[in-house]
Amino acid sequence: MYNPKSLKAEEFISDEEIKETLAYADANKNNVELIDKLIQKAKELKGLNHREASVLLACDIPEKVQEMYKLAEQIKKDFYGNRIVLFAPLYLSNYCVNGCVYCPYHAKNKHIARKKLTQEDIIKEVTALQDMGHKRLAIEAGEDPVNNPIEYILECIKTIYSIKHKNGAIRRVNVNIAATTVENYKKLKEAGIGTYILFQETYHKESYEKLHPTGPKHNYAYHTEAMDRAMEGGIDDVGLGVLFGLELYRYEFAGLLMHAEHLEAVHGVGPHTISVPRIKRADDIDPTAFDNGISDDIFAKICALIRISVPYTGMIISTRESQSVREKVLPLGVSQISGASKTSVGGYADDEKEEITSEQFDVSDNRTLDEVVNWLMKLGYIPSFCTACYREGRTGDRFMSLCKSRQILNCCHPNALMTLKEYLEDYASDETQKVGMELINKELKNIPNEKVRKIAYEHINDISNGKRDFRF
Repeated sequence: MYNPKSLKAEEFISDEEIKETLAYADANKNNVELIDKLIQKAKELKGLNHREASVLLACDIPEKVQEMYKLAEQIKKDFYGNRIVLFAPLYLSNYCVNGCVYCPYHAKNKHIARKKLTQEDIIKEVTALQDMGHKRLAIEAGEDPVNNPIEYILECIKTIYSIKHKNGAIRRVNVNIAATTVENYKKLKEAGIGTYILFQETYHKESYEKLHPTGPKHNYAYHTEAMDRAMEGGIDDVGLGVLFGLELYRYEFAGLLMHAEHLEAVHGVGPHTISVPRIKRADDIDPTAFDNGISDDIFAKICALIRISVPYTGMIISTRESQSVREKVLPLGVSQISGASKTSVGGYADDEKEEITSEQFDVSDNRTLDEVVNWLMKLGYIPSFCTACYREGRTGDRFMSLCKSRQILNCCHPNALMTLKEYLEDYASDETQKVGMELINKELKNIPNEKVRKIAYEHINDISNGKRDFRF
């Protein structure tokens, strides 16, 4: 029985409801009157539900698809402006007891180099990341109660926050670790994490159990209900995601939106972020072994419709995707991207040869952070290293109310410019500095509030004179 307010996985992600939704979408994919009505509703900026959005995903009328893309672009501008937040993943350990068939960290893989960072290793890794200019990390670790207990994760977070190298500092640590208990989520909250991220991989229960044949992750309900436990533990910023390519994309899309609706219905706060990774080649994993891969065009459509359906959420595209694909989807709603990522344990500070044997997936965009920042600015975006909302307590419902009313722009725009100025002063190449200062001078004029604009001007001058970490 479908019930978005239920705390049972099979009731808030109902297989029957998804199948009925897909049948409804097929029946109405050429219903121009309904499609126009849904596009019009989406223009009210309050989103669409899973059934409405599924109709638009099924629709392949070219001019209607272009309308969706145009609307997604406008909604992104309305909510997030032209800012793109940058982050990097940090892999702590690839020890894992699970048997996930799509991940090279699975327990049966005996030839991958297993590694776990010591606190000394973390200092080296984070120093290397700070020397690039990163301010925000997403830590990743396999599920292994012996090698990666919660105490280890908490110690790592404490170490990361403690490292101050030159002008560098990691100001926000997001956490992507396995589903855990309310008690452990409370500990993560107390450690000062930003967003708790957990990918569902697939919402199709039968497929989920086949893809996770062994280990604690096999438990579909425990995994799917993790966000409710995280919220109960006090973490009010959570990030959803599926691994596209494992199951039929339309099924996953509906399930993803149902999960967002469930969080809104129960907790009054939807997902802070939604990620859209696609399965990629890695060590003993061949993506062609999974027969639900999606084209770049379908991928772009999914991104656009997530933006239309969940206008307030941040949308993340990682370096799994190539420069060309990222360029294609940036205008369709993406608000966060990773840059200069390493998907191996110790990949930032270690010799490149060691990295090859411990990557979680092949990176498609191998550019340096400076190259990514330069590229974004030339496309007309403001690369942002801002972490102000998290550190000012604008999380959960406080962030969402500001975002939904579009008031968040009043602080995000100047904060983005100030953190970009820090990056330009401390880490950028000469050419990137030049492009960046031209962008900052142009964008300062776009701050609507005269008082805020004046303060931002002053702070940017202060940054030139060696001061750091201003925020609205």
